[in-house]
Amino acid sequence: MTVEATETPVPAGALPGCAVVARMLGGSPAGTAAFMTSWLLIEYPGPWPSDALEQVLASAFSDSQRAVLEDLRTAGLRPLLIRQPGKHVRDVELHGRRIFVGGDGPDGRWMESFTIDSLSDLDSLDLRAIASGRGGVGTPMSGPMFLVCTHGTKDMCCALLGRPLAASLSGIHPGRAWEVSHVGGDRWAGNLLVVPDGYLHGQLDPAEAANVAAAAMAGEVEPEHLRGRTGATNQWHQYAEIALRRHTGLRGLDDVQALSDTVVTTGLESEARLVHLRAGTAAFDLVISRRTTIGQGPSRCNALVAPSGYITESITQVS
Repeated sequence: MTVEATETPVPAGALPGCAVVARMLGGSPAGTAAFMTSWLLIEYPGPWPSDALEQVLASAFSDSQRAVLEDLRTAGLRPLLIRQPGKHVRDVELHGRRIFVGGDGPDGRWMESFTIDSLSDLDSLDLRAIASGRGGVGTPMSGPMFLVCTHGTKDMCCALLGRPLAASLSGIHPGRAWEVSHVGGDRWAGNLLVVPDGYLHGQLDPAEAANVAAAAMAGEVEPEHLRGRTGATNQWHQYAEIALRRHTGLRGLDDVQALSDTVVTTGLESEARLVHLRAGTAAFDLVISRRTTIGQGPSRCNALVAPSGYITESITQVS
């Protein structure tokens, strides 16, 4: 008698989370940040359902203002919910809730704050002043703020890996650390967004998050575990800036900036570009390639995790 071997499916609950699978596959968060140039942060105690932000925006803004907001989101204005780390109450009273706005404008990075009595107070907010960097809608404040994604109903990895980061940073930098709604890239949890600096970090544990925060408090950026500068034109530029920071050791917020890129090769499995950058007073050309996938594996969060990956092919100082 012949017995055929069969493969027994692994129950989804027994699989590791997507962030763990990404690490196991060797996935790097470098060059994966979402595009953001300015922020509207709305204090909203939890818990948050998966569509919490959409619910809040629908309650806060009229149809015409939501249309303006959607246009500005394309240009880089990012609305997000924030809450203090810790236990989250179910009954939410919005009287006196704090609002933070900021970004990187023509006069540099800025943050302002004010309070609202109800969500409807936001409908009169000058969204274009925020997106353009003019500000003037609140009281100036000094950054940075540390926003840790803990939006577990979007992805459980964000909650499991983000909450310890938020709690730890809150103890080190009270008043500066907040939990934040989904910033994208749950497979890179724990995720930490620093505003108004505009740098998103991933795959952090509490000790690594403390290093990121310490650098930000000194007016610098920590390149390890950096997903990218959120205001960069594209993710090729993000990765190139990170690679050049590691090469030169430059850590100032504006020390390295990608200026342009040119397609070198394209293919079904990989492509490459030449990126021209400024680093301090010098100029560099980086040739980087990206594989469409570096591997794949199942997770309990998503059916399949298949991260892509960048490779630095060459670094040349041109002036």
